[in-house]
Amino acid sequence: MSEPSPTRPKRRGRRFRFAAALLVLCGVAAYLVVQYVTGGGGARGCRVVSDDGDATSYEFTPEQAVNAATIAAVGTGRGMPERAVAIALATALQESGLRNIEHGDRDSLGLFQQRPSQGWGTEQQIMDPAYAAGIFYAHLAEVPDYTGLPLTKAAQEVQRSGYPEAYAKHEPDATLLAAALTGRAAATLTCDGRPDATATATGPDAVRAALVRDFGRDALQETGAEVGGTPVPSPSPSPSVTATAQGRTVTVPVPQGTKVDATGRGERQRGWQLAQWAVANSSALHIQRVSYAGREWTAGSDDGRWKPGATAGTAGAEKSVDAVRIVTGQ
Repeated sequence: MSEPSPTRPKRRGRRFRFAAALLVLCGVAAYLVVQYVTGGGGARGCRVVSDDGDATSYEFTPEQAVNAATIAAVGTGRGMPERAVAIALATALQESGLRNIEHGDRDSLGLFQQRPSQGWGTEQQIMDPAYAAGIFYAHLAEVPDYTGLPLTKAAQEVQRSGYPEAYAKHEPDATLLAAALTGRAAATLTCDGRPDATATATGPDAVRAALVRDFGRDALQETGAEVGGTPVPSPSPSPSVTATAQGRTVTVPVPQGTKVDATGRGERQRGWQLAQWAVANSSALHIQRVSYAGREWTAGSDDGRWKPGATAGTAGAEKSVDAVRIVTGQ
């Protein structure tokens, strides 16, 4: 009777260790893919819901929220309709996942994967989200009847992608985002507001700089408001800052009166756009609280929803539509 070979247990051990190592590598690879897709941090920190009560929602990361808010602000600043903003957001979702990436096919860069070699601008310009959004809208505006085209066709007229049907799958999410970030759907965008530890600029000065970056100085100074046909003075274009025990408050004036801009937006819609822009930027700018029209969002709250503010149910709630108030920690 032959004795068992002493090498068999060793072979089995090596195979087991190899299989275990392979599983670990697969796990690491899966983790890295998740980090790449979500922008890091694992959990998605922001959410937008439908205002139709149909429970439709879209979850995304703070990084994606900042970029989406910039795209929407640049669009409304150019007088583009909500449909244009939805087209731009769907395009950025497809091209970059709403992340300002420094790579792509050939020399493609940024949110919209625009190519310096094709006349979209310099590398530095394309990596500026506000510039990238602006030049996308400039090209979109040249597409005849783009608001009447299917979204994927309108986007393709600008992008000339090798996958022209790819934009369509992002239309539902882009439509939700556009409704919230243009201010039409009030109190529908929330974020958990966890401060981004890597942020280099926070506080009221950073908030004001970001407002100018996205909306432009002219866009913050609405003019020509009228009440009963009589022009009324415009608010100051410079958001004011006050200090309290709870933090420093940036007050952004919202024009009052009957004024409606070229795209049909009134002052309340403008106010909600500014308010939800602030929530989208809450992690990056360390914003703690945002209030508008008797509603208030607070970073780190249990459900992150907009809730009745201190003035809700009082005359002060109506007066609160004259400004968006953004509280920072410093």
